[in-house]
Amino acid sequence: MTATLLEAPLVEAAPAPSGGRLTSVLVRRPLFLVALLYVAFIVVSAFWPSLFTSYGPIDTDPGAVTLPPSLDHFFGTDIYGRDLWSRVLHGSALTIQATLIALGIAVVAGLTLGIVAGFFGSYTDSILMRFVDVLLAIPGLLLALSIVTALGYGTVPVAVAVGVGIVPGFARTTRAEVLRVKTLPYVEAARAGGASWTRVLLRHILPNSWGPVAVLAVLDAGVAIIAIASLSFLGFGAAPPAAEWGTLIADGRNYLITSWWLSLLPGLFVALLVLSLNHISKTLQELTR
Repeated sequence: MTATLLEAPLVEAAPAPSGGRLTSVLVRRPLFLVALLYVAFIVVSAFWPSLFTSYGPIDTDPGAVTLPPSLDHFFGTDIYGRDLWSRVLHGSALTIQATLIALGIAVVAGLTLGIVAGFFGSYTDSILMRFVDVLLAIPGLLLALSIVTALGYGTVPVAVAVGVGIVPGFARTTRAEVLRVKTLPYVEAARAGGASWTRVLLRHILPNSWGPVAVLAVLDAGVAIIAIASLSFLGFGAAPPAAEWGTLIADGRNYLITSWWLSLLPGLFVALLVLSLNHISKTLQELTR
């Protein structure tokens, strides 16, 4: 009986916002609701772009070359007469896919490094954190460029390169949380009650360390999108006529004076997504405090 009481956690993870609290947050933070809706629109359009456009991403019309934005073509047309709005929406699939791959790599590798370093400590912590410090010393875009040059061009190599570049942030955040939770009274009580380190890790440390990592994942989704678009802009993404966001912005850079919408509107589309993710991350961070 005593062991059971000692093993029970004295401090639980912060509960998820209740329905009433979430409604209050949405009422008091209308920008948060707008950001959520915009991100939801991007995700839906990535999987079902035909819901929002009747044009194909590679359908050309020689009679509709470089038309400005209108009701027929929301983002205008490019130099081949292709509907730019359709290409932006169809390009969501490639960019979102690359972002998910990059975040998956970063979360798995970062969590593993952070948990091992924070949980075992000593020389293991020192060695792993020095490796992470080396990665942090290299600019993220430069590291991604080096990796994608070695792997080759395409959406998946770009995603892998960006994922490796954001691993250090997840590793350091996870390590800090594990070190914090390890010293809390209920962890010491669980150990005193006879619980194994594996049980303590899975039942107490990991559930109570996940909050900041989840917030960082939302924030780094925006970072990954910018990095992926940057590499695509430089020509490392999918080959034409694939409609990646960075490629679309690059295609219109030579026509900024005569056809400003070719680069500006896709760029604003991406910028609003990144700002929305940043706002969501900031709001979630405030709610979990």
